[in-house]
Amino acid sequence: MATGSGMAYRSRIVDRQIGRNAELFARVIAGLEDKEKRYPFLRILVSIVEQAHPEWAQSPQRARRIAFLVGRLSDYVLSTDEVEEVVKMRDSERGAYRD
Repeated sequence: MATGSGMAYRSRIVDRQIGRNAELFARVIAGLEDKEKRYPFLRILVSIVEQAHPEWAQSPQRARRIAFLVGRLSDYVLSTDEVEEVVKMRDSERGAYRD
């Protein structure tokens, strides 16, 4: 529904540092049925979260925090386990895996 000042949304932004577009992106990813099809888009979304929250870089629970936030962004449709797996895979590829 359009208004004079732009689009109207039914919900508040989950995380202002990430923004509405990333939230909408997470919901589109959640609509993809195949895990292999979600994977490249989840990598992009994880990168967006990492850029929005650089303070999490040294957190021992970094992968879990990112996964939980992505889950919230997707209205809890995306599995936190799946997202956490993507975070850990990216980290291992970069030689930076943290538990």
